[in-house]
Amino acid sequence: MTDTISDSSLDEFRARAADWLATKAHQHGWLRTPDGSRRRVGAGDHEAVERNQECQRLLFEGGFAGINWPTEYGGQGLGLREQIIFNEESRKYDLPLVVFIIGLGMCGPTILAAGTDEQKRRYLEPMLRGEEIWCQLFSEPGAGSDVAGLTSRAVLDGDEWVLNGQKVWTSGAHHCQFGIVLARTDSSVPKHKGLTMFILDLRTAGVSLRPIRQIDGGEHFNEVYFDNVRIPADQVLGGVGNGWQTATTTLMNERVSLGAVRPLDDVHSTQALIALAAEKGLTGDTSIRRQLADLWMRETVVGLLGQRITASIMQGKQPGPEGSVAKLVRTDFSNKSAEFGFALAGAGAAAWPAEAPTGDSFANTLLFVPSLSVAGGTDEVLKNIIGERVLGLPKEPQVDRDIPFRDLKGR
Repeated sequence: MTDTISDSSLDEFRARAADWLATKAHQHGWLRTPDGSRRRVGAGDHEAVERNQECQRLLFEGGFAGINWPTEYGGQGLGLREQIIFNEESRKYDLPLVVFIIGLGMCGPTILAAGTDEQKRRYLEPMLRGEEIWCQLFSEPGAGSDVAGLTSRAVLDGDEWVLNGQKVWTSGAHHCQFGIVLARTDSSVPKHKGLTMFILDLRTAGVSLRPIRQIDGGEHFNEVYFDNVRIPADQVLGGVGNGWQTATTTLMNERVSLGAVRPLDDVHSTQALIALAAEKGLTGDTSIRRQLADLWMRETVVGLLGQRITASIMQGKQPGPEGSVAKLVRTDFSNKSAEFGFALAGAGAAAWPAEAPTGDSFANTLLFVPSLSVAGGTDEVLKNIIGERVLGLPKEPQVDRDIPFRDLKGR
């Protein structure tokens, strides 16, 4: 990859991407719905998953998958500038790629940063081709915001690790073949130092999944149980005992992905809400206009933060606490947009004709967006990160940080 890319080369890439997207979008139905919404993939949506995989396969064949990943691992070997250009062009369409957000946005970058050459060659190209879907297994019933307090344990037995425990809120695991899992491998050291990350084949004996039904009727998350699951020793990712450092790479990529890179497609855009207000003859209402202006401002801030983070990454800087800022602001906008959209839609958001293809979009959005305040780091955790790393405020007391994990109360 090179940092000396001519404007003409970037223009040519943009033109090629725009032409490819326009052609494929019309061929495969990747056009946005009139209100800008889209349905999420639930536990039983096998047809939707296959459609996601077809889209990812077409991206790979068209030369638009892993744009800035090395060619030796299936990528295109280009730069972040090209990836950003493609993201900009693709936002005009509704590419069905939701099942790959975690794999390509979090797991893949973690393997690129911490994996062995053998791991990179085995896993990255199938991921880019859409053949294998990935998830991340971090949170537990007693270790959500405090991930380092997890209790799932892996014990070395010969040339294999034996994993026991439970994970929860694992997005999309019911569609996945692989995941990256964080487990405790040493209880004699403080909690952050005794963790190891593994690459896990979810089809291994002893792994069981149970989708969690949510208030919106979907099943997007899972409980995952490990009962004497055997993991080959060569599937350690980032080194034994280095799990926290490796997980930090994943989490930074996650917050940048959720906050700055991923399009705002979980909610209705301000432009869609303005159109709805016009359709209902409410654009002259002062209160409605004020709320629309406030939402436009918040949506613009989310976009500007994304541009700032993107520019920083393009300069070779690693994602930092600014990803937490973007994720927090994005979540705030999403919740306010969902509440206003539901109220603006009125009775149509509570009841709709069965033949309406997106009639339930306002209700689904309102019921879904509260999860954004938890996924990828709770609002409270993100505020702590911003306070400490951006504002320079004192860290909160951590009385258990230097105590061996096995000596902690309740462990």
